[in-house]
Parts: sequence; structure tokens; C-alpha cells
Amino acid sequence: MAERSAAGGDRGGDGCQGLYARLQQRRPIPLDAELHCAPGEVLALVGPSGSGKSTLLRCIAGLHSPQHGELRCAGELWYRRDAAARTVELAPQRRRVGFVFQHFALMPHLCALDNVGLALGHLPRAARAARAGELLARVHLDGLEQRRPAQLSGGQQQRVALARALARDDPRGPAVLLLDEPFSAVDQVTRRKLRREMVGLTRELRIPILLVTHDLDEARMLGDQLCVLHNGETLQQGRPEEVLERPVSASVARLIDLRNLFEARLVEHDAAAGLSRIDWCERRLDAPLDRRFRPGDPLCFCIAPERILLHQRVRPSRGAAENPLVAQIRDMISVGGLVSVLLDGSCGERLEMDLPPHVAQRNGLRIGDEIGVSLLSESIHLMPWQALR
Repeated sequence: MAERSAAGGDRGGDGCQGLYARLQQRRPIPLDAELHCAPGEVLALVGPSGSGKSTLLRCIAGLHSPQHGELRCAGELWYRRDAAARTVELAPQRRRVGFVFQHFALMPHLCALDNVGLALGHLPRAARAARAGELLARVHLDGLEQRRPAQLSGGQQQRVALARALARDDPRGPAVLLLDEPFSAVDQVTRRKLRREMVGLTRELRIPILLVTHDLDEARMLGDQLCVLHNGETLQQGRPEEVLERPVSASVARLIDLRNLFEARLVEHDAAAGLSRIDWCERRLDAPLDRRFRPGDPLCFCIAPERILLHQRVRPSRGAAENPLVAQIRDMISVGGLVSVLLDGSCGERLEMDLPPHVAQRNGLRIGDEIGVSLLSESIHLMPWQALR
């Protein structure tokens, strides 16, 4: 548990109006997780397959009971089991949970209107159709109420499942919305459209929303908070840009596929300049002052590919004097609207730099070229040492 980030402070306890979960078990899937999500926030859960993401959602929904822990939502205690075997456990139907399953779990013999109506048992029968129609309109499916799932596209089925989750068999609606890989069953074009719609919808809802995803771009786009899980353990939670650029450990950096991750050694601190100097591949680099490390200590560091500065050939930058190095372009790959430039340094080190296509074109970059770059000191993030090989 040493790697766990304290980002976000203590949101647990009796005063929690959002969602707070601290859940532990040894089997069948190990869990040692703690997370928090405020009302109106989207918490994206990321991690490799088998890391416990879906199990966490099932625990929150009451579909699985962990061995120990505590779960609170909207000021209510939903679950508690401690070492003295004192237990509070609300049944699933008493938890105000909206759940969108990975494959939607729609009733194939029912139309969209009736699928949503299944969650409206708290309303008089005569009022259910009207409310179901309102919820379908909210997710932009008005006019398709009478179609069965087989007559709907994957994206439309996903919206029916979302409307049903928002209905919830409770007059107050759901207290938390759980989304388990909600875009995995649709094509890439539909996925982009649904993501944009989800951004708008989540802004309207003032409840915690937990999103399980394998897609870091999706987590960055939709998440107000990002939680990294591995082997059932929470390693770090924080704002997406904080986690993706400043992981608490090399383990987290690897799990989020941070491409520039290296071992180095601390040389000295320069308190007056606010810098820590490190030795990496026979060169000195300046990094933000970090007194966790002492001179001589081994450490790891990372720098995001978009934070590496190209020394422009047409108009040199003042940043060219900051942690400069010369490298050779080994390869160039266009990915997601950026050009990923793979570099070989003079000591065999390999770096990746992401550039907008027009910058690569303007500077005439070609495979085999020797170029100058800078590892801007403010973007170098130091972490405790771990063997990377």
C-alpha cells in the first residue's frame, strides 16, 4: 500500500455525500482498494485485465460482498464489515445504483420503452410509459421507443441501457452511476460520438459516476478523477493530468504506458534555484527540487512525450539551453493526430517526442536526421527507484 496516493484528501466517514469505498478481500480476486468520488464527478478506473475494476463495481452495487471494508454513498452507510465481524450490508435493491453493463443486458423481447420501464416499478403503471419516454428523449432516442434491441444499433442499445440506469426503481433516482466499459461494444466512430454525448450528460447529473475503461484517452476525456488499479490495489488517484504526468511510482508509470521512463541518480540539490540535479546517461539534468532524495540516491524519472521541446531549425527557442541533448531520429509514426518521433541518444538511450504534424513538416524532420531537443526541467518528474529491466 506504500505507493497509494493521498490525492484528494479524506472524503470518507459519516460526512461523505459522494461515494467512498474501502474494500478488501483475499479471494476470489484480491482487493485492497480505496477510492472516493464527489457528487457531479466522473471517476475513471483504469488498470490491466484482472485488476479488479469490474469486481469493485459489483461490490458497490451489492452483487458481490467483500470480506472487509466500508462503503458509503450519499450520506448513507451501505456496507461495513470489520475484524470484529460487525456487519452492515444493504441488499442490492436498497442501494440506489444505476448500472450500465458492458453488453447492456437488455431484454431482447421488449421494446426500448419497456426495457426502461422495467426500472420504474416505483411509479403507477399508467405513469411508467411517460417517464420512460422522457428518459429515452434525454439520451436522444425519441422516436425509437417501440424498437426492440435487435432493431437498434450498438450505440442506440447503449443509450437504452443508460436510460434504464437513470430510471432506477426509486423516486429519487440513482445515487451513483456505474459504467462498465460502456463504449466497448460499439465501433470507433460511434464511440467518439457517444463520448461527446456522455460529457454533456455527466455535467447535468449531480451524482458520482464511476467509469471502468481500458482506454486512457477516454479516461482523460471523461474523468474528473483517475484511479489506477493493479492486482486489486489502488495505486494512485488524482486528476487525470496529475496521474498521467506525475505518477507516484515507476509501477504506475508503466501501467499508464508512460513512454519515457528512466533510471538515474541524484547528484545534488540547489535550493536557491529550486532544482534537484540528477545524473542520467553521463549527463546532468535539472529537475524540480525534491528533498525526498539524498545525494547519491538512485531514482527513476519520467517525462511526457509532449513535454519534450524540439530545437526548431527555422527559429531557435530560448528553451534550447535547458537540459539539451542531441539525438538521431530512429522512426516517425503518425498516431491520433500527432507525430510520434522515436529518438536514439548518444549513450543508447531512447526517447519518444510527440509533435503536431505541422511542426514536424515545418522543420523538415526525416528518419536518420540528427536533431536537438530539450527535456524541460519543470516537466521532469522524480520517483523512488525501481529496477526497470
